[in-house]
Amino acid sequence: MAKYILKLNRKILLLFALASILINCDYSKSKNSEKKIKKDLIADSDNGGLFMPDGFGAIVVSEGVGPSRHLAVKNNGDIYVKLRKASGRNGNVALRDNDGDGKADIVERFGDYPNDGKFGTEMKINDGYLYYSSELVIYRQLLDPYELIPKGKPEVVLVDPYPIRWHNAKSLAFDKEDNMYVTFSAPTNACEDWDTKPNTYSTENVKGQYPCEQLELLGGIWKFNKNKLGQSLKDGIRYATGIRSVVGLTWNNEVNSLYGVNHGRDFLHNHYPQYYSKWDNTVLPAEEFMKIENGDNYGWPYTYYDHFQNKRMLAPEYGGNGKIESKDYSNPIMGLPAHWAPNDLLFYTGNQFPERYKNGAFIAFHGSTNRIPYPQSGYFVAFVPFKDGVAGEFEIFADGFAAVDPIVNTRDAKFRPMGISFSPDGSMFISDSRHGRVWKINYDLDKNDFDLTHLEKMEKRKTLSHIRDPDRIKDRIELESNGLGQNLYNKHCVSCHQIDGQGASGRFPTLVSNWVQGDKKQLIQIVLNGIEGDLEVNGEIYNGIMPHYNFLTDDQIADLLTYIRKSFGNNSSEITMDEVEEVRKQTTNSKP
Repeated sequence: MAKYILKLNRKILLLFALASILINCDYSKSKNSEKKIKKDLIADSDNGGLFMPDGFGAIVVSEGVGPSRHLAVKNNGDIYVKLRKASGRNGNVALRDNDGDGKADIVERFGDYPNDGKFGTEMKINDGYLYYSSELVIYRQLLDPYELIPKGKPEVVLVDPYPIRWHNAKSLAFDKEDNMYVTFSAPTNACEDWDTKPNTYSTENVKGQYPCEQLELLGGIWKFNKNKLGQSLKDGIRYATGIRSVVGLTWNNEVNSLYGVNHGRDFLHNHYPQYYSKWDNTVLPAEEFMKIENGDNYGWPYTYYDHFQNKRMLAPEYGGNGKIESKDYSNPIMGLPAHWAPNDLLFYTGNQFPERYKNGAFIAFHGSTNRIPYPQSGYFVAFVPFKDGVAGEFEIFADGFAAVDPIVNTRDAKFRPMGISFSPDGSMFISDSRHGRVWKINYDLDKNDFDLTHLEKMEKRKTLSHIRDPDRIKDRIELESNGLGQNLYNKHCVSCHQIDGQGASGRFPTLVSNWVQGDKKQLIQIVLNGIEGDLEVNGEIYNGIMPHYNFLTDDQIADLLTYIRKSFGNNSSEITMDEVEEVRKQTTNSKP
């Protein structure tokens, strides 16, 4: 027995010695990954342009890796960023801080997978795997504790069997039981019926499809086995439905439940001007912060949520008029201001931030595009405190991304916050969708001294135009008009293509292009018939639906298109009423 113990002790000593040798070896690829993140980092003198509550400081980790979506942080501090669009076949970026100053010293691209669109979104770490998504596919790669780049080729976890479409982000959440939750958002605004229309049909008084067939396989959250490869939609179970577009999705381990932030619909005024003013169109409907339970139905497209009335209302395409409540569907835990585009959601479980942030929710508001004739809103990171499972009023946690106020056009914003992640030491990381800047936020003071006075300056920022509700009169942006063409543009086109005709990257194409300046017949046909599917404009691919405008008269279309062809830097010839009349006669799909 004594000999056995002696031998065992010798083995233990040898193991300790070997471990000591391994720890002290100078591995060129791993030694830096073993470094702990410094607690006492020096924030940038201007906090990377951000405004935060007292005691918080920010460092620009990386200046710009390219337009980015979500991000994730490994246990050793390595950062993984999902690019909007793959660079060649590398759609991800890995960042490593070698010297512990908070800034990335190594930047490497990886992810050898096909480029199937420009809204690849997700980036999450779960059980040692890095999960990420393109528009149509969810991939994963095994992470190495020492190596920056994940091992092997990407494994295909799930394939979306349907073509690229609107609201196509594949956001993910993982519970404690090997389940993976995936968003399959609705491909339309309100399941509009663009095909079965009377001759007098226009973009006003649009009817909705009932029942909405899209809900059979889209417009909801599906649950899958995260460990099974090569899945399709048929392999999942529909967990919740009636959800238009969720980009931010997370599992809250504290209460063991799924949460998401939903984008509200658009075009209330455009579709039903007799019930909704342009101001109503700007401030309604709410974005929804939802606790999503198995079997929930949140009512899209038949309803929308009105956060002023705290009621779910019947949508006008289905007989609503802004006054008819619908009580047949689930309600959110909180209605948030309209069109702020909540694009990521995470609950704080770290220990670095003050106690009031524990188990509260951070939401990244990407910012609106369609609040014209009022300023665009959002473009900041909010915090929602929770007490006993009940959400409190949202607070401004990080602002200054846009760097301007008011924000008239989306492109006026310098940066747009997109993704949120936390490192093991409790630091927050934020990604930007315009240039790919990444910020790291730390709390530098004694967290026990934190009180409400630290929030005072952030509360004052709620008076800025990109955060508060606009004043009906004072905040209205006067759209200049020099004739009938511009009047028609302001009425029918400005909410998408913006005041300057530049559109919104990724959503609405610029009007400064060969599509506008070139073939007159083609341009007239687009206005008469609408257009949908893939459309390449100035090298960027757009996929969506532009409805037809054949309810306009020939002279109105001529005035509208002439204005567009001679504005925004365009200098092309006019379009005449006779030219529109001739194309209308030749167009079989139009209904005069």
